[in-house]
Amino acid sequence: MSPADVLYQYWGFRNFRPLQEEIIESVLAQKDTVALLPTGGGKSVCFQIPAIIQEGICIVISPLIALMNDQVNALNKKGIKSMALTGKITLNDLDRLLDNCIYGNYKFLYLSPERLQQELVQQRIETMNVNLIAIDEAHCISQWGNDFRPAYKNIALLKTIKPEVPFIALTATATTDVLKDTLLELRLKNPVVFQKSFYRENLAYLVYKEEDKHYRLLQLLKPGEPAIIYVRNRRSTEETSRFLNQNGLESDFFHGGNTAEEKKQKLSNWLNETTPIMVATTAFGMGIDKPNVRTVIHIDLPESLESYFQEAGRAGRDGQYSKAVLLFNEADKSQVYRQFISNLPEIDFLKNVYKKLCNHFYIAYGEGEFTTHDFNFESFCLKYELHTIKTYNAIQTLDRLGIIKLSFEFGRKTEVQFLLSSNQTLHYIESNLKKSIIGKTILRLYSGIFERETAIDLELIASKSGQAVEEIIQLLKEFENDRVISLKLFKTDTSITFIEPREDDRTINRIAKTVESQNKNKINQVNAVLAFIENNTVCRSIQVLQYFGDFSDIPCGICNVCSKQQTFPTPKEIKLIAQEILLLLEESILSSREICESLTFAESKVIFVLQSLLETKKITLTQNNKYTLT
Repeated sequence: MSPADVLYQYWGFRNFRPLQEEIIESVLAQKDTVALLPTGGGKSVCFQIPAIIQEGICIVISPLIALMNDQVNALNKKGIKSMALTGKITLNDLDRLLDNCIYGNYKFLYLSPERLQQELVQQRIETMNVNLIAIDEAHCISQWGNDFRPAYKNIALLKTIKPEVPFIALTATATTDVLKDTLLELRLKNPVVFQKSFYRENLAYLVYKEEDKHYRLLQLLKPGEPAIIYVRNRRSTEETSRFLNQNGLESDFFHGGNTAEEKKQKLSNWLNETTPIMVATTAFGMGIDKPNVRTVIHIDLPESLESYFQEAGRAGRDGQYSKAVLLFNEADKSQVYRQFISNLPEIDFLKNVYKKLCNHFYIAYGEGEFTTHDFNFESFCLKYELHTIKTYNAIQTLDRLGIIKLSFEFGRKTEVQFLLSSNQTLHYIESNLKKSIIGKTILRLYSGIFERETAIDLELIASKSGQAVEEIIQLLKEFENDRVISLKLFKTDTSITFIEPREDDRTINRIAKTVESQNKNKINQVNAVLAFIENNTVCRSIQVLQYFGDFSDIPCGICNVCSKQQTFPTPKEIKLIAQEILLLLEESILSSREICESLTFAESKVIFVLQSLLETKKITLTQNNKYTLT
């Protein structure tokens, strides 16, 4: 079967999107291939079709469990046998599932990069008839990338296990430096790089300085129109959603504290537009294909233009006019520095934390290699009087650069929500002195604990109440048994494994240049965001494109910089230009550039009328971002 036949048989499309067919042909020619396509550009088809055409199984490495499950479910519904190894699987079950991949005619095996580290998985891959290895979100392998994931470094071992199998690396966000690093780290052989312009003709980037952001939301959103609003934290998702609902805009909130069942239901309601507006933290939307999202709004400044571009790009995937809105005020500028810059661990602080870790676990100089220890982060910070956020970042840095290895649970806190009313709760806890002391301490420390699951600090509660942590845990379990609270208990944050023998300063000196470069990169990323919001003279789209190394100089005509600079056409000109555009589109499907070149009117006026015709639905945008009659 040809790629076009497979596309039609399984996806029902007659034509490929730009670059898809060329990428597929490169893979079928057994070449290492890199596909840089914008969000919604159809990356998955680029590895799924060649894998279906060829004998054998395709191994897909992805960092997103939800995305893996969605793709596996979609493939299985098409009759294409696929499997994802996610969650906690016993060794026996893992053995059986891998056997199924070898002998069971499976076409796709989805793995997380962490799962790939298991020796059993590596051994079984060696015996599989692998036709392709696909690395999704490939930029995660680069330490200069916004989403660096240490486990991605291990993907290159597949080049040793299956040296004859081509790789395809896929990403939607990669600067020039990140791309170079990605190619190097994956050990790709003479890779063919396909890069579609990040330009989104139908997406208007709008940046507003706004003190009353909630009021601006009411101006930007329309009842019943699909939208995503990104906020910084869980509490803000709930507060913003409540505000919108109170003002007649159906919405829901989505964050990491929702249960799996809640997430599934909330997502379903958003997809079918029962609740068309979703207020969420930034993880929402990864791998979700909802083409008619008309508006994406960031209430808080993103940490980088990479993350902003990816999140904003979830608007307008159907090619229709859509808005990516960023709201900010002066306080946000200092906030983004506090959050992402001021707590970066410098070398001296990193050395201090490393020494304290070694002392904490009584590791002698020259020893400790591959020893594992239970680790309570809050207790560690309290013992050595360390700044928690900066220390957290320092330990993450040590993990990322291979000095230590943290277990998956690092950073997870005990979460509590009171299920009774405040009066019922007070009546319950006052029945016992210890219940009263600990219960009232928790209520004083954590507002909103009746409305949502709230992360609590057991060490802080212990210090404030004068009770031992063990007594607090025992009492919380009693509260849970009496159905006073819901409880997710994490007594020990994590386990920590030392990868290298202790050498104090010498250990950190080996990674010092990398740490300094990463810190500098993070500072540059934040500065790029600030430059983006403050630059009111250059087209927003051009600013984004130039950041990713796409040096286009054609203004988009629809961002709020371009809108200010336009000379608007008179009503008579609007009528004439509209007539000319409609006549042109009766003959053929055209891009905005082709239309502008065919008319004698000023480009800004033509763009203005094109936008008006889009909004009145007299014309529409195709998947290739060309205009056609509705």
